[in-house]
Amino acid sequence: MAITTLRRLALASAIVASLAACQKPNTESVAPETGNAVTESSPSASSQAPVVWPDIQSEVKQDATIEARIDQIIETLTLEEKVGQMIQPEIRHLTPDDVRKYHVGSVLNGGGSFPSGDKYASVEDWLALADGFYLASIDKSNGRAGIPIMWGTDAVHGVGNVVGATLFPHNIALGAANNPELLKQIGWATARELLVTGIDWDFSPTVAVARNERWGRTYESWSEAPEIVGAYAGEMVRGLQGEAGEDFMGEGRVLATAKHFIGDGGTKDGIDRGDTVGDELHLRDVHGAGYFTALEAGVQAVMASFTRWDGKRMHGHDYLLNDVLKGQMNFDGLVVGDWAGHSFVQGCTATNCPQSVNAGLDVFMAPDADWKELYQNTVQNVKDGDITMARIDDAVRRILRVKLRAGLFEAGKPSSRPLAGKAELLGAPEHRAIARKAVQQSLVMLKNSDGLLPLSREAKVLVTGDGADNIGKQAGGWSISWQGTGNKNSDFPSGTSVFDGIESVVNAGGGEAILSEDGSFETKPDVAIVVFGEDPYAEMQGDVSNLAYKRGKTDDLELLQSFKDANIPVVALFITGRPLWVNRELNASDAFVVIWQPGTEGVGVSDVLFRNNDGDINVPMSGKLSFSWPKTPDQVPLNVGDENYDPLFPYGFGLTYADTDTLGDDLSEEGLTVSATSDVLPLFDRRPIEPWGIEAVGAENDRLVMEGKTMSTSTVTVTAVDRNEQEDARQVVFNGQGPGHVALFVDERQDWTGYVEDQAALIFDIKVDSAPTQTTYLRFGCGSYCASDLDMTEGMKEYLVGNGWQTLSVDLKCFPTSGENFGVQQPPEEFLTQVLRPFTIYTEGELDMSFANVRIEKNKAASALINCQNP
Repeated sequence: MAITTLRRLALASAIVASLAACQKPNTESVAPETGNAVTESSPSASSQAPVVWPDIQSEVKQDATIEARIDQIIETLTLEEKVGQMIQPEIRHLTPDDVRKYHVGSVLNGGGSFPSGDKYASVEDWLALADGFYLASIDKSNGRAGIPIMWGTDAVHGVGNVVGATLFPHNIALGAANNPELLKQIGWATARELLVTGIDWDFSPTVAVARNERWGRTYESWSEAPEIVGAYAGEMVRGLQGEAGEDFMGEGRVLATAKHFIGDGGTKDGIDRGDTVGDELHLRDVHGAGYFTALEAGVQAVMASFTRWDGKRMHGHDYLLNDVLKGQMNFDGLVVGDWAGHSFVQGCTATNCPQSVNAGLDVFMAPDADWKELYQNTVQNVKDGDITMARIDDAVRRILRVKLRAGLFEAGKPSSRPLAGKAELLGAPEHRAIARKAVQQSLVMLKNSDGLLPLSREAKVLVTGDGADNIGKQAGGWSISWQGTGNKNSDFPSGTSVFDGIESVVNAGGGEAILSEDGSFETKPDVAIVVFGEDPYAEMQGDVSNLAYKRGKTDDLELLQSFKDANIPVVALFITGRPLWVNRELNASDAFVVIWQPGTEGVGVSDVLFRNNDGDINVPMSGKLSFSWPKTPDQVPLNVGDENYDPLFPYGFGLTYADTDTLGDDLSEEGLTVSATSDVLPLFDRRPIEPWGIEAVGAENDRLVMEGKTMSTSTVTVTAVDRNEQEDARQVVFNGQGPGHVALFVDERQDWTGYVEDQAALIFDIKVDSAPTQTTYLRFGCGSYCASDLDMTEGMKEYLVGNGWQTLSVDLKCFPTSGENFGVQQPPEEFLTQVLRPFTIYTEGELDMSFANVRIEKNKAASALINCQNP
């Protein structure tokens, strides 16, 4: 039975108000620790016989002179100075005066964090900030010890925070190259470019063994197989730090970090920061591989993982940090936390966590503005006896050992060091040559019907696809911004797109290369090259529920098929950070090459794709899969050695130009409904879930789509903020200067009649920090001519403002009957087949609110806070 708009809006407002009042603020940031191991096929860790971890002997030996010097320094330090060495704030919340006052031992910049918040900060800007921190740290006035500070950053595939730096292919691509020596070269080049900016510590390498490709950090892993990870980790460390006994921490070297200890690639369902699957033997033999060789090579830092194993968070895992890492494996460097990871430990908060220190954490990564409270509480923890002075001294000894080994006491201010300020080293030709070679060796060919590849340089080539001339897309995450979003080609001034490379070789060979954004052409080309794939993402926001490429979206497929239909040979170049189910795209292609995320040197792709000017093979196609490729969207986990192992392409597969391809065009295309039939349809889960995006529209009809960390229209500002995890929520501030809205939107209208039939509800988490000054609506829309509004004003004012995070739910049946609000009466059945903006906040006044975890859930209508089941 229909319900009138006025009656429905009044009812909705009343229900929001009354039910919001009954809800308690959600102050839980993490699920409680269970004390139980999470395993799939293995017994609990507690049921296993003792596991012996390897006795690692580091190539970097303890030096008696250094140890004696550490003893002398520790004797002079106050408790406050010792604790200060253990605190690592983020540059956005730290000043040189803070460094001096709190004896800060190290600093970091997160992904997308720059001096003064300027994405285009110059080398001089970076050095000026580094010098300021350094000079404050060595100030010995008033009896201070004057210990030099360190600066760490996530240079995981090159110096990702600095415009102009060389960005190498991500680790998954390097795994396909199967060349450990290449890793040493990449480490060497990365260290040199870091030192240009004055940064002396790299939070790399990531030595995860990714075992479930739904994990959003799969591309940061070299392989699903521990053998490749073990072969690579030590070489990358040597490239960054230098060889022990030779040029260890000499000119052009930086400190390395093996991360994230341990089991980050093995979480249940591939959920970032989740529970690591497997018993201790599995943990050692699979996930330990990279640590064994990294420790042997002398890595000076190990970063604790967010993950949990045997019921305990790694940041508080005494057995694994103290007994295994520092004990059985003899690690004498420092253990650093990860982005307030200590706050996830049972009984801890971001500002108070003696449990982590006692469990073996030496340096708190404290990226938020409240780091001073953590410092003060840790000092008090020692005074209260919750942390022993012996444990503090051990942590400080490790920190000092690393700093002395790195030569920081004698290095001078960052701007005075040998490579500092040499901007010509950013994107230097010799570094780009290494990256280009890495691209060449990493390409994996899955299909090559009738030997289409390599192509002749004399051909007329049409190049299309949204990745063809898009360096940001081909660079992936951790590229200038944390998630790799919001960039344009000019942000990579020394880089080349895939099209740039194709154009250069084809023109040099007498052919013609044409870039066509939509795939159209006037004269029929000899071949079409379609460059497409995943858009950039990073940790958490890259997690997916299944491996279906684009979750059923067909624009890339239609582009491929259009060339097939025109009888034009088509080459698919697939940009991706993980193996995905692309059977449809494989069927629609004559040749299919996985180019992964090649970084800034897109020209490396054309080096392999085309013959040389003499018609011979220019560079061989040599890459081999370091991850198994799925047959179906839900074929995860899928790892070589599994029982009933049956991938579409096995681990180690990769066609060469000498191979005959027998794949054909008849792969099964069943499985497209996996995500469409799920009980939960996520719209925003730490990020907008593809195909959904975030838009803001201001009073001047100025519309922006969110691609970076923040965006502002004339009346609306949207910013990525931390709720439970890094940037997992969005804050929306309306300035009251006129109408505006923020919305989750999609380009192609969605048919949601099935969700209404299945009694679904719109559910979202919301926090209101400043009450609305004018009427505020929750809007469900299908475009400019139809929408349905629920008045949230009184509920926000009376019960939501100041009460922290709340979860609200709305029966979908409450929405599609108020098209008359916009002067158009839209029939409910038509409304629900044209869904474009199912979650919109609209107001003309001032409002400061945040949202997170927006989803549609079936069978939740009757229990929704606002329901219209029985009007």
